[in-house]
Amino acid sequence: MNTPDERHASHVTSDLGRRVAARRTQLGLSRAEVAERAGSAPGFVAHVEEGMPTPGIEFLVRLANALETTVQDLTGYRADLAPGRAHAGHRARMEEVGEAECWELLDGHGVGRVAVEGQDGPAVFPVNYQVVDGEIVFMTAADSSLSRASASGAEVAFEEDRLDEAFSQGWSVLVVGPVHTVSDETSVRRIKDAGRPEPWAGDGRDTLVTLSPRRVTGRRIRVPGAPGTPSGSADQGPSRT
Repeated sequence: MNTPDERHASHVTSDLGRRVAARRTQLGLSRAEVAERAGSAPGFVAHVEEGMPTPGIEFLVRLANALETTVQDLTGYRADLAPGRAHAGHRARMEEVGEAECWELLDGHGVGRVAVEGQDGPAVFPVNYQVVDGEIVFMTAADSSLSRASASGAEVAFEEDRLDEAFSQGWSVLVVGPVHTVSDETSVRRIKDAGRPEPWAGDGRDTLVTLSPRRVTGRRIRVPGAPGTPSGSADQGPSRT
């Protein structure tokens, strides 16, 4: 279990350190656990996260393995490349994810995509979101397609996913339901108190929108032998598409 200092990584000062801390937090590992996996000391992992010059390639390889990723991803070499370029895993299978686990995967906040019917047809927008009282909350511009959809109570689709390029596996969660603009002071205050999802794009995106789930579904790709894959999971029958 990570300590608050580890989770927030408030002293991270390098790109490598930020990526290491973010990946470690994503996996729910402490510095001590990463150090044990990498054959190092917790203090050295902390040193890497807090801005030391790039360590040697031998340690970087061990650290990437400990974090179930690649040296290229840790160093940002592939940061601008679209995900999903890795080959499919051997004997991979698709599994459904239950609704309770879907909410766990969404993890309260992050970046997802919203699909909405706009003036020029269907469109998809990335949004910084937060889960508040069982609803997806995000912010948009007052004149955007998302704002117009929320003003009319239109139904949209929200999706978030995670891909593990190193092992060709991952998951996706889909939430479908109507969206509404939040304008009354009590609701706005409640959402702000929960931690308003500030959009990375900025530029006056200050219209609060909530998505009330009507349907929540998820799917996961598992690869035998990959981290997090239960033994024998590939022998439970054919996959579904």
